[in-house]
Parts: sequence; structure tokens; C-alpha cells
Amino acid sequence: MRIRVAIQVAVTAAILAVLVARLGVGPLLTGLRSVTLPSIAIAVAIAVATTVCAAWRWCLVARSLDLTLDMREAVPACYKSQFLNTALPAGVLGDVHRAIRHGLESGTVARAGRAVVEERVAGQVVQICLTVIVLAVLPSPVPSAVLVVVSIVVVGIIAAAWRFGHIPDAWPGVVVASIGAVLGYAATFVLAVHTVGVTVSFVDALPLALLVLVAAALPFNVGGWGPREGAAVWAFEAAGLGGAQGLAVSTAFGVFAIAGALPGAIMLLMPHRRLKESGELVGGSSAHG
Repeated sequence: MRIRVAIQVAVTAAILAVLVARLGVGPLLTGLRSVTLPSIAIAVAIAVATTVCAAWRWCLVARSLDLTLDMREAVPACYKSQFLNTALPAGVLGDVHRAIRHGLESGTVARAGRAVVEERVAGQVVQICLTVIVLAVLPSPVPSAVLVVVSIVVVGIIAAAWRFGHIPDAWPGVVVASIGAVLGYAATFVLAVHTVGVTVSFVDALPLALLVLVAAALPFNVGGWGPREGAAVWAFEAAGLGGAQGLAVSTAFGVFAIAGALPGAIMLLMPHRRLKESGELVGGSSAHG
């Protein structure tokens, strides 16, 4: 884990250093200064819908594995997970936290862990598929030849997910929930675009948003920073909008992502009830698990 964290920090620092050396700190400052309280409020509201979609997806996968999980438990757990993933370098400790917590409550940590893994994988599969479809339909900076290759890879990913996954009955709901989550993140990115003041239509901004979101999911970032900024600079330059604007937009998006995850920090401080295998409810703090 330490080696992975060191690699993530090094990659993130290297990407940001290269971008700053090339574009200066101006775009970063522009992104930060563009953020206003009303825009943060909108981003937090969008994050509520996005989190609910993610929690619903998790519930569907967990129930398909014969685990008990309802939305009243899943939504706060997802908020905590998002905050920990954003605040801690590894980027997955929030998912580990909710998997272990759910496992302790349900009496089977292994199956709860598998539910979280399958839920995250399913979400990324849907995200990649949606991105490829949008890039193929709407104008984008990605060459057609690249789209063909990526489409073939996506078909393979879908086949593997369907063959080895344990959630075939839950797939319809998982797909709907995942689309909702992706569109929520994309809406936040479009909000960042307009907050910074980039003049671009929604049709042109959506492909850029999905491209950057795919890059942000790469396991070489710290709190989402790093590959996201590199992808934003490349995508905006390829679209003729300028790399500086891409970096400013990505910076604003990063602030919105942090703001949207902050409720998780508050929930981590709230008392939590843990269900023992015997079924007895005991008081406990989230810091204990």
C-alpha cells in the first residue's frame, strides 16, 4: 500500500509540475477564483443526486449477493467513502471503510467486500460505455480510429463483466443508477466550465467532461488530482479551447468535488451503530472501524 501511495503522489506531483511549468500557475488561480458560493451550492446539490445513485447501485449489488443493505445505510456510507477517497492519498480507503463496516454489520466481510468491488467495477464499465457512445455521436477531439479500438475493448469488458459478475439480475438497475451517477459528475464538470467562463455549448462540453472523468478514474491520482488535469489540458487543446482553460476548469471541478464530499466528513463524526453477528446492536464510533 505504501508503494502504491508513493507512486500515486509521485505521478500526481509530476503531472501538476509539468502543467504548471508549461502553463504557469495562472490557470490554477483562475479556477480557484472563479468558484463562488452559489456555484458551490449547486455542486453540492448535484452531489446529493450523484451520491444517491451510487448508493442505489451498491444496494442492488449487495442484495444480489444476499446481503441486507437499505438506502438509509448506503447513502451516509457512500458520503463517508467519497470524503475518505478525496482526503486520503490511496483513493480507495473510503471504499475499504464502507466494505469493512458493512461486513461487520452483515457478518461477512468477504462478501461485503465483493459487493463493493463489483459495484465499483460495474459503475466504471457503464461509464466507459457511455463515454464511447457520446464520443461516437457528438463532436469530440478523439479520432475515429481510436474510438473503434476502444469500442472493441469495451465489448470485451462488458463480456467479461457479464460472464464473471454475480449480479446479472441487478444489471438493469445498476446500469440506470450508473448512468445517473455519471451524468451527475458530468453536470458538475459542465458547471465548472461555465463557472470559469468558457464559452462552449453543452453538446461540445459533454464529450470533454466524460473524457476527463474517465482519466480521473485512473488509479494514479491523489484525491482525483493529477491525470484529471492532464486530460483536461489535452482535451481542451484538442478541441481548440486552450489548455489553460482546461486546467482552470479542472481546478474548479476539483473544488466542487471536495465541497460535494464534505458532508461525509460530518457523518464520520456522528455515532454509528454496529450490528454484531449475534444480532445485538451496540453503540460505537465510526473511528473504531
